[in-house]
Amino acid sequence: MTDVDLEFARVRQVLDRPTLRLMSRPTSAAVVSVFRTVFDRDVQYVPADRMHLQVEEHVARLQATGARVPASDSTTGDLPAGEAPRPNGRSLCREWVAAQWLVRSNSPDGDEQYSLTSHALEALSLIDALSSERALISESRLTMIVDAVHRWAARAEPDRDTQVRRLDAQIAELQAERDRLARGDEVVTVDEDRMRDGYTNLTDLIRQLPSDFKRVEEAVATMHREIVEDFRQEVRPIGEILDDYLARTDNLMESTPEGRAFQGAFELLRDDALLLRLRDDITTILEHPFAGSLSPTERRTFRGTVGILRQGIEDVLAQRRMLTATLRDQIVAHDVVRDRELDAVLRSVNRGLAAWMDAGSARDRVPLGLLPPSAAVGTLRERFYDPDAESVPPPIEEPDDDVFEDIDVESLRRHGGPLLAELRDVLARAATGSSVDAFHALPAEQRRPVELFGLAHLLTGHDDFEAAAAAAPHRTVRPDGEPVTFHMPTAALAPAGDAPHPDDEPGQEAR
Repeated sequence: MTDVDLEFARVRQVLDRPTLRLMSRPTSAAVVSVFRTVFDRDVQYVPADRMHLQVEEHVARLQATGARVPASDSTTGDLPAGEAPRPNGRSLCREWVAAQWLVRSNSPDGDEQYSLTSHALEALSLIDALSSERALISESRLTMIVDAVHRWAARAEPDRDTQVRRLDAQIAELQAERDRLARGDEVVTVDEDRMRDGYTNLTDLIRQLPSDFKRVEEAVATMHREIVEDFRQEVRPIGEILDDYLARTDNLMESTPEGRAFQGAFELLRDDALLLRLRDDITTILEHPFAGSLSPTERRTFRGTVGILRQGIEDVLAQRRMLTATLRDQIVAHDVVRDRELDAVLRSVNRGLAAWMDAGSARDRVPLGLLPPSAAVGTLRERFYDPDAESVPPPIEEPDDDVFEDIDVESLRRHGGPLLAELRDVLARAATGSSVDAFHALPAEQRRPVELFGLAHLLTGHDDFEAAAAAAPHRTVRPDGEPVTFHMPTAALAPAGDAPHPDDEPGQEAR
């Protein structure tokens, strides 16, 4: 192959990547705008139902404004605005998952959710970089490159004397600057333009972090699927699969740029002093006068750099924990003998079907029985002999008619309702005094607690009884002879003929 053929193959392979396919379609502006709106800086996962509704609303909005939007059905292709039908969010999300722009997974609660892939994040990062107004070659970018080259050259220097000279030069330079500041000389700070340029370079680097972490997460997920498939196919022993998992995990962190970036970020977050210094440096940069021109979103995004690192590392570690849990479940619950027996049965069924298809025609009928046939298992004893179940129940005893005492009318009256006639007579005979005195004049068998209800009924209508502020003690005697005292309002009795009497029916007295 010539050089141009090699270059053509390489370029075509690059252009076929999901990142560039997302940016090269006629509807790329609409799709990227929907991704940018739904997945904000602080939103990484969106529930499936909410995602479908938001996609429908945003695509319909863009379609109404005349933008070229993707069609819901992949068979119809992308149509111009005005000809495209009403978008279907579920269908669009399914197509974007197939195009490797979205990932559909399960949340810790078991609900389905969507997240952007590394290809979509890379496309969004590239669009953000191209849309920002900055110079491609600036002093801060060149200084960053020179400092990085100098730092790594110092680490790569094998000669001890050369490294000592480098350190002496750095110490002398720093000591001179310290002495100058200690003498009270002017503190030299950069102006706003140079600070703004340095901030732009930093945000370019920070913007690439989510896609880098997502690539590591997707690499772990791919390894997860391959190892689970190896377990199911049983093409290799379990021990060999575990060795391969450990080796690939080590290689993932050492052999790929994303893995090395993840390893470096992980080491950074383990150093509390370095992390605290990073937070302080970010605060110092945002306190510079140039930060007044930053929008609240830019300030919040730059201040959340440490949060981006934490979230990216947590996602990768969660993917690794899920892979480890899957391996543990496969090792604990995997039954090789049972799986092999099932595989042998399925293979025999396939061979039988193939033989029937070769020997028979389209109109032939083959009687099929149940697979597998019913197992011939004898009846097992469910219950053991219990002597108590065979014993005869005891005979029914005849009731003794003498256990109940004879009940007369007086006993019933003692346990019945109030005796209104007797109460009315005693109130009529007591021309003066109070109702409580008249009640206490009754014999013990007529001062039952229930008689207080009859007394209250007869005293209804007396102003001093109904408006009484205090209650007087009424000493009663229960039918069994136990004295009980109750407190109830009382009334002054008027001469006979003056006291009001409520209408009483003869049936009100207890029988």
